[in-house]
Amino acid sequence: MKSKEGLLVVLSSPSGGGKTTLCNRLTEADTNVVRSISCTTRPPRSAEVKDRDYHFLTPDDFEKRVARGEFLEHAQVHGHYYGTLRKTVEDLLAAGRDALLNIDVQGAATVCKLAKADPRLCRALVSVFLMPSSLQMLEQRLRRRGTDDEATIVRRLAEARNEMARWREYDYVIESGSMEEDYQRMQAILDAERNRSGRLNFETE
Repeated sequence: MKSKEGLLVVLSSPSGGGKTTLCNRLTEADTNVVRSISCTTRPPRSAEVKDRDYHFLTPDDFEKRVARGEFLEHAQVHGHYYGTLRKTVEDLLAAGRDALLNIDVQGAATVCKLAKADPRLCRALVSVFLMPSSLQMLEQRLRRRGTDDEATIVRRLAEARNEMARWREYDYVIESGSMEEDYQRMQAILDAERNRSGRLNFETE
């Protein structure tokens, strides 16, 4: 028995909601989960490494890739472009690996819309929203991160309210707790999806 093909796992939360930490925990613990590295035009943060955390592109390079149709989804967020490379995702799925997309609500909506028109993506798609326990907790995380000025934090919190209101668009919702609790719940979702009868092959003869 073996899984037919990999999962396309879309994980979203507001900025500061903990999705990057959860992605890192998943990929460290589960060798079949591979994070699809997004492209962005924003500058790297202090701890970020090129081509590990993001592919950092110039706006001109990003726009050329858009014109060539290289992105599965792309969007402008907080004044910068972000995008998921189509080939990266397709190669992972074909190899039976689970492609993990750490993307915002806008990007997730684009991927889900595309999946409806593509049987392969539709079969593979699993969408999860990581819901902060409160806006106060989200504000604490943003301030503790220390990468944003006051105006940016206020803007991110306002956007977070709108993003949190869209949780019904996802297959699953995890109410964020500790890092370990979030990981255990996310792993349970992946285990369940991998064992859905429509994803499995059994040799019965």
